[in-house]
Amino acid sequence: MSTAREERGRVAKEADRLTAQGVSGVALTMVDTAGITRVKTVPVTALSDAARWGVAMPPVFDLFLADDSVTSGAPSGTPEGDLRLLPDLDRLTPLAAQPGWAWAPADRHDQRGTEYPGCQRLFARRMTERAAERGLALRMGFETEWVVGRDADFSPSPSGPAAGPAFGMARFVELSDYLRDVLDALVAQGVTVQQLHPEYAPGQFEVSVAPADPVGAADLAVLVRETVRAVSARHGLTASFAPVVEAGTVGNGRHLHLSLWQDGRNLCRDGDGPHGMTAVCEAFLAGVLGELPALLALGAPSAASYLRLEPSRWAGAFQCWGPENREAAIRFVAGAPDAVWAANAEIKSFDAAANPYLVVGAVIAAGLAGIDAAATLPPPVVDDPAQVGGQTRLPGSLAEALAHFERSVVLREALGETLFGAVVAVRRAEAARFEGATPQSVVAATRLRY
Repeated sequence: MSTAREERGRVAKEADRLTAQGVSGVALTMVDTAGITRVKTVPVTALSDAARWGVAMPPVFDLFLADDSVTSGAPSGTPEGDLRLLPDLDRLTPLAAQPGWAWAPADRHDQRGTEYPGCQRLFARRMTERAAERGLALRMGFETEWVVGRDADFSPSPSGPAAGPAFGMARFVELSDYLRDVLDALVAQGVTVQQLHPEYAPGQFEVSVAPADPVGAADLAVLVRETVRAVSARHGLTASFAPVVEAGTVGNGRHLHLSLWQDGRNLCRDGDGPHGMTAVCEAFLAGVLGELPALLALGAPSAASYLRLEPSRWAGAFQCWGPENREAAIRFVAGAPDAVWAANAEIKSFDAAANPYLVVGAVIAAGLAGIDAAATLPPPVVDDPAQVGGQTRLPGSLAEALAHFERSVVLREALGETLFGAVVAVRRAEAARFEGATPQSVVAATRLRY
């Protein structure tokens, strides 16, 4: 373990490195319960103090809603008290699309330096460590979808930017300079991009990045979104990561890919279970599938999320799994025989309104509970579950998902009362806020919040 003096020396070197690169300030981010990335910034000259003592941010931020109103009903729901944002210097990244700035995700501690039990990022780390105690490592990666628009009201239409055919080269050609700048910015920041391409809806694109450890994957989800947002602004475009940007159309997902490893072996392949899974992998995925209705309160946390979760839209609206089935909530990817790393599972029901730290931590908790129970998967669904029949529909509203969440013993235990209580309070308030609202009004209220 490094001494305080050694740590101060390390921070000083980081500050000198940033200064030499023309960086003046560092943005420290946390993602709140509503899925909004909140920020405090410090000049590079104050980075040492921020790393040592943190930057003030009160616990009431845990009860902010997506519209910046504040609910109550949990221990953190008062203006009293203070927490400290402590930057993770291992993730310190100069921002290519925001010259003069660097970024670091932050953990939250109290003023005595104790880890705050309501910190979402520390929750993700605790669950990662819980898996490691069993000799298990997870590799995770998010696919991020977004839509770009130009007009002030952000109303995508067939005449808007990048309105060419779905997945079409015409759409790519129209905004190829923009997409090149997105790619260049991500690569300059050390992000390994696997794919970048047009998606289904007008003006919609998707970027997939290489898998990382669970906390690192959540960090990358934050960095990718803010990089896309910054590059879009430089091109006179507005990027929306909301679950739905136009009522009645295909929405934006943020799918989570995961693979399970032990002693260097990918447990998603070369086993005796379904489609080559090992028994541990099958039990893990069965645990996730069983908890999925409750997990939606974390992974699909907006009223707008349930406008996206419609059957036959590749959104994963049914509680089922299937090999390479893009309509199943969990799509299993066996991968090529000679690509050991490629076998993985994709959870399709989540979107970018979610706090990615809550998502990765809760998925691990659900999967480990499945292992404890020696759970097995039901038969796979190999066609559109809406057409097959007999499949269980996932919750159709935030209120319904919240009811499952509140009954989940697994998630309550994993999150702890502080974090669990904050999630319940915020989701209740968000559900009440949109009760009786039309799809159009829900979309208008959430389109530019994420």
